[in-house]
Amino acid sequence: MKLRELSRRAAALVPADGRPRAILGICGPPGAGKTTLAEDLVRRLTESHGERWAVHVPMDGFHLADVQLSRLGLADSKGAPASFDPDGYAALLGRLASGSGAVVYAPGFERDLEQPLAAAIAVPPETRLVVTEGNYLLLEDRQWAAARSWMREVWYVDVDPGLRRERLIARHVQFGKTPENAREWVLRSDEANARLVEATRHRADVVVGGPCSTPPASEGSAQQ
Repeated sequence: MKLRELSRRAAALVPADGRPRAILGICGPPGAGKTTLAEDLVRRLTESHGERWAVHVPMDGFHLADVQLSRLGLADSKGAPASFDPDGYAALLGRLASGSGAVVYAPGFERDLEQPLAAAIAVPPETRLVVTEGNYLLLEDRQWAAARSWMREVWYVDVDPGLRRERLIARHVQFGKTPENAREWVLRSDEANARLVEATRHRADVVVGGPCSTPPASEGSAQQ
């Protein structure tokens, strides 16, 4: 399934009778290409349906700030489920799904600072589809399940593990780690999180890509 077909499937999630907007979730392990797919979908849907018809709201805005991670003793586990605020994420998705008629402000994530950024994303009343993405959308824990309940579908992005790890190492280096520290972090922390996420793959409505695939931005295939 190529990007144009994924875009049609995403658009079909939106109710045709004017009811509140739909939320599409995109899940996958760290470095799989979730953000790339979400941004490509929003761009394509905006081109075909109009400005702000679709908006990208990442789960990463609900990272706990470093000051809280330090307080909780989680500084070395940044990126693990415990380092997020799933209740806050679920509450935001509920507001977005309700279509209350007001602008909803969502947090973003500033990669240069590696910190969440409050009210960085505006979702206007005319938005019909919210595309949200993150690692843990398909976890069965109560808090994450509450967030999942607001999503019409969740898609899982699959990619070759070696390629995914090299992307992660390059990303960490880009944002300040030495190559040695980046590799150590990926193999210790990111891979532990990846194994947790990979165990949820079977719960997805669609699997995008495959073990040797390139990201959807390159018009990769999908399996259902």
